Amino acid sequence: MNGQALEPKEIAVIGGGPAGLMAADVLSAKGHSVTIYEAMPSAARKFLLAGKSGLNITHAEDYRRFVTRFGTAADRLRPALDAFTPDDLRSWAAELGTETFVGSSGRVFPKAMKASPLLRAWLRRLEAQGARLLTRHRWSGFAGDGYVFETPDGRKIVRPAAALLALGGASWPRLGSDAAWVPWLGAEGVTVKKFRPANCGFDVAWSEGFRDRFAGEALKSVVASSEAGAFPGEFVLSRHGIEGSLVYAHAAVLRDRLEREGKAALLVDLAPGRSIERLTRDLARQDGKASFANRLRKGAGINGAKAALLREIAPQAARARPESLAAEIKALAVPLIGPRPIAEAISAAGGIDLSAVDDGFMLNAMPGLFVAGEMLDWEAPTGGYLLTACLATGRAAAHGIAAWLAATGY
Repeated sequence: MNGQALEPKEIAVIGGGPAGLMAADVLSAKGHSVTIYEAMPSAARKFLLAGKSGLNITHAEDYRRFVTRFGTAADRLRPALDAFTPDDLRSWAAELGTETFVGSSGRVFPKAMKASPLLRAWLRRLEAQGARLLTRHRWSGFAGDGYVFETPDGRKIVRPAAALLALGGASWPRLGSDAAWVPWLGAEGVTVKKFRPANCGFDVAWSEGFRDRFAGEALKSVVASSEAGAFPGEFVLSRHGIEGSLVYAHAAVLRDRLEREGKAALLVDLAPGRSIERLTRDLARQDGKASFANRLRKGAGINGAKAALLREIAPQAARARPESLAAEIKALAVPLIGPRPIAEAISAAGGIDLSAVDDGFMLNAMPGLFVAGEMLDWEAPTGGYLLTACLATGRAAAHGIAAWLAATGY
């Protein structure tokens, strides 16, 4: 090479979500010829959907705590996250004209609260850097040393100098993440762990009357507990069971317990503002001849959906002594049947085993092919962690591609 710059190379980025777009951004800025192949009619559909209710772009908690949120994959993801921290992400968004703010929960949002302005500015920058976006180009596997795409003009085979797969996991398949790639990589010797729902709701065996009356009701100002910890917040009673951000915070440990033991329960404190001792005294002062609804309302401040959930889960509570009733209110065990289908989950656990990729996110079994984002086996709670890691791994894979091209002389 004699110290001279390498010629720009043709690089295929397969998947136009956040990880793929970030990789294309980095590589096109380095002068490489980048083509983004997206199966859907437009890019980043899941990203846009997430932004409809306010795009949670990252989290502002202390970084030492932030990097622990990725479970068993935390150490493996750490270099990518160190190179693109939440502060770096906010600066990157600002470069694209999107100023952000920190909400009361520590979550970071664009001031516009939408994903579309950020995405439009991002796509304009990619175009200005020479990156091409080809939509309705669905990857359908390998053909020798090439990548096969089904396009509106028929089948196409491309042979780039390097390629990045950023095809997402298995959640929200209608937006493009359908995990169709699993057998193709498996046939090449790449270890792929089974996808499982993450950040998901759970089925509960509601009675018909409870389901018809309370489906869609929110349980507010509660504390939910599991092996993951005890967190305040709210969740929703659905026709199938329970869902919402407070449930998602416990989803991984509840899912794993169900798989391991066949049963699991979410403990719910319906009256977190009162100690069990105070609650026992307040309930003991109620007139024993009063209705159960009145005793709950006056003695525990519980009514509506909270009182109905108590009756549904612990019908014996109406006849319980004050101390037993207080114990049920402070730790109501909601028994779970199983997680909701992965197609409904916000994200997925499972994917390409992290031991199958090198430090630059290249597949050990397939030199020149890199992977990033939710294709990899990691999971994180909601709160901006998912998007941050997708962007960080896309960026890290792009640097891995550049380093590999330089080292091999391609």
